[in-house]
Amino acid sequence: MSSNRSRLEQLEMRGSFIPRHIGPDSQQLQAMLAELGLTQLEDLVEKVIPANIINHEPLKLTDTISERAVINYLRKMRERNKVLVSMIGMGYYDTIMPAVIKRNVLENPGWYTAYTPYQAEVSQGRLEALLNFQQMVCDLTGMALANASLLDEATAAAEAMTMSRRLAKSAANTVLIDQDCHPQTIAVVKTRAVSLGYQVVEIDPYQDLAGYEFFALILQYPGSKGEIHDVTACVAAAHAKQALVTVATDLLSLVLLKPPAAYDADIAIGSAQRFGVPMGYGGPHAAFFATRDEFKRSVPGRMIGVSKDSHGQIALRMALQTREQHIRRDKATSNICTSQVLLAVIAGFYAVYHGAAGLRMIAERVHRYAQILAAGIRQCGHDVVSGCYFDTLQIRVPNRAVRIAARAVEAGINLRVIDADHLGISLDETTSRNDIRAVWQVFSSPGYELPDITVLDKSLQECIPEALWRHDAILQNPVFSRYHSETEMMRYMRKLARKDIALDRAMIPLGSCTMKLNAATEMQAISFYEFNAMHPFVPLYQAQGYQQLFAELEDMLCDLTGFDAFSLQPNAGSQGEYTGLLVIRKYHQVNGQGQRDVCLIPASAHGTNPASAALAGLQVVVVACDNQGNVSVADLRAKVTQYQHTLAALMITYPSTHGVYEQAFREICDIVHQHGGQVYMDGANFNALVGLSRPGRIGADVMHLNLHKTFCIPHGGGGPGVGPIGVGAHLAAFLPDHPVVEGVNPAKSAFGTVGTVSAAPWGSASILTISWAYIAMMGAAGLKQATLVAIMNANYIARRLAPHYPILYTDANGWIAHECIIDCHEFKKTCNISVDDIAKRLIDYGFHAPTVSFPVPDTLMIEPTESENQVEIDRFCEAMIAIRAEIREVEDGVADQANNVLHNAPHTHRLLLEEWRFPYSRQKAFFPNSHQHDDKYWPPVGRIDNVFGDRNVMCSCPLDWGESR
Repeated sequence: MSSNRSRLEQLEMRGSFIPRHIGPDSQQLQAMLAELGLTQLEDLVEKVIPANIINHEPLKLTDTISERAVINYLRKMRERNKVLVSMIGMGYYDTIMPAVIKRNVLENPGWYTAYTPYQAEVSQGRLEALLNFQQMVCDLTGMALANASLLDEATAAAEAMTMSRRLAKSAANTVLIDQDCHPQTIAVVKTRAVSLGYQVVEIDPYQDLAGYEFFALILQYPGSKGEIHDVTACVAAAHAKQALVTVATDLLSLVLLKPPAAYDADIAIGSAQRFGVPMGYGGPHAAFFATRDEFKRSVPGRMIGVSKDSHGQIALRMALQTREQHIRRDKATSNICTSQVLLAVIAGFYAVYHGAAGLRMIAERVHRYAQILAAGIRQCGHDVVSGCYFDTLQIRVPNRAVRIAARAVEAGINLRVIDADHLGISLDETTSRNDIRAVWQVFSSPGYELPDITVLDKSLQECIPEALWRHDAILQNPVFSRYHSETEMMRYMRKLARKDIALDRAMIPLGSCTMKLNAATEMQAISFYEFNAMHPFVPLYQAQGYQQLFAELEDMLCDLTGFDAFSLQPNAGSQGEYTGLLVIRKYHQVNGQGQRDVCLIPASAHGTNPASAALAGLQVVVVACDNQGNVSVADLRAKVTQYQHTLAALMITYPSTHGVYEQAFREICDIVHQHGGQVYMDGANFNALVGLSRPGRIGADVMHLNLHKTFCIPHGGGGPGVGPIGVGAHLAAFLPDHPVVEGVNPAKSAFGTVGTVSAAPWGSASILTISWAYIAMMGAAGLKQATLVAIMNANYIARRLAPHYPILYTDANGWIAHECIIDCHEFKKTCNISVDDIAKRLIDYGFHAPTVSFPVPDTLMIEPTESENQVEIDRFCEAMIAIRAEIREVEDGVADQANNVLHNAPHTHRLLLEEWRFPYSRQKAFFPNSHQHDDKYWPPVGRIDNVFGDRNVMCSCPLDWGESR
């Protein structure tokens, strides 16, 4: 009996998280391996993985940590962050996320595990929430339309610059930027401009602009230092030069101030962070981008539009830009293929919950406190430089700025040191009377009697002239007035969440997207105050917990990838691509090879690859693929020979976008290196390599990772994402830095870096705890096991579906990597059934569709990940097999070619309220198999009319929104 007892090491459950993350249990594992003709998981290594890419070096990540130990460790880490009252401003402000939103959205897997809403019929909830966000932005900026968010304010400014170049009639090559824009915005715009060949000039725009020729003018309103200017003359002068004007602005200030549209601005951008989203040491936050209606087809990112479904009811979808990069590639308007959906949803709900009156109260309180603070500082004997301001003051303190800022830190407050003679003070929603008194104390002499707030409040003179006040109504759509009680708000958010399919309901088998488990333990730290309440520009000694997190995560990623250094600054996979290519360009320039500007990209590549290359100023040359979907080595040799003097890089995804391990990967890398190029590896499919291969040791020079795929940061319905890049030692010096925070790239040399690519020094810092926790709990053995199970699950699906659907790409022995592509194009010929019909019919079976028509038209790409068990995978396979039988009924004439379950899918509850007009039964329509009996998913809308939506673009909330939904 005693011999069967567990050892203490087992009882301590250090690896207990691994079976929580990996779906199949031991019995299922054996059954699935048997289906594949294997006896153990390790057999897959020999069968599937090319021998010359396998890593044989032991990883440092040997130990696993239990879930409880991870939380304890992160608690100790957070204690090293010292959170003071932040009055730094510069685009980041403390805020209060309503508890009802925190509990029901931020911490609700129904919201954070959803994917980008390509399949609109199963995404109506978050599409509605995003439309609310767009309406809020339109109302506050006064612009005709807004997109569904961008990555951050600085990136939005850079996108506005490139859009201005596309649309402006001016032939000039210069961008003028307000010297009172936030420093990080100026830096990101300059980085983007260099690669595109634009000149950026910092100016005081309120002086004469007549001496400049320019195509874009970027203003800050209110200014970074707080001053509010009437921008009427600036806008008129720019338009006289045939240039476009972008106004970077603050949403809370626009509750009170004249909006950008009233000045005839062309574009309004900014951050929605202070609408309930924590600072999080820099992110993630939702930027906004609003513009004129006539510019709608040039807007970067995603826009949510109103269309109609097959019943004629209002239905929402992504309008115009859906998967634009896959169509236009290097001619795309932007390389951004995701946004910050979860954060935009939170900001939109913040406006819904507070309504116009609530936002006005917050804005007026912040502004009132700023005026009271200014009056008291003047009484203390200091010069308040700001004359017209909303929430930010500039104080003149000759030669004493650093000293007074240090006194403020002792009082628990961080101020902005503008220069040796000036301090900045920004107030926010959380500012209290005690904070005001504490600041006065810092600026006063010992024994000085502080002013009386009540007395000052009664004697204040308004600092904003009447001409700059807002006089129109905001947030008049009924959605902003219906949900102000917590009860109603809670029910509204639940109503929206239940309309969608997220991972809390079913597997999401999207190929190339890696919809794996986002474990609750991994998510826990994002709610820790010491992580989410920190301003990104605090002194580094106050952020030692974060610095520890960055150092440990970078070490983990270097260990897993074989690279020598990482930058965490890129805040999306697309930004990682762009940054990596900038690093390669900088490397060539420093080495006297600045003419190298050709980027080779396989025809099968993800659309963001060519879009990113174009953004980095590179010329895209396509490399052909062979009949097996692999890069054609023969064509590659021909192209590198043709461009041997100008070759900069090859961008390659591995395993391939077709879901196969290419045998020639190392040969491909060698060919590129022999001709002077660098190899950029797209890490979108790194989930099929973790623990098995280290790209930095097999030929890649640069690689971006998608932490929101491989390392468990949730997709959030279309963001946030994190796209850090790893590089070899020869490229480390060129990784991004930051204009405000020193030490972001400790390896930078005299040749400089690529510049700044995101607003925050370390990008979306607050969600990096998720990836750290995942790696720590899995350890080297767990990560390798997860990779092998992901490969096993994909091959199991391929094996089960192969008798029913052609598997498009396999290796020479019939194996695939972590995803499979099934070919559906013949059905269009045999019975007029399209791949979209199959995708919509899957909804009736309770599933989100796989990736449709990418990377090959008329196909479905399926990726199960390691988190799905055999029961769920079999349920999906049975649904696909049943749909194949339904297609066969149409092929055989048993079912009508036009009026059948596939063409009419998805079937909504509305059909139950009408006379049944179909030649098949209700059971077949709604309950095609027994799995729907216990937990039926009812799609809220029928099939959406995409053509109608694009011909009748409407990107704001209908006035009868509540009644129609």
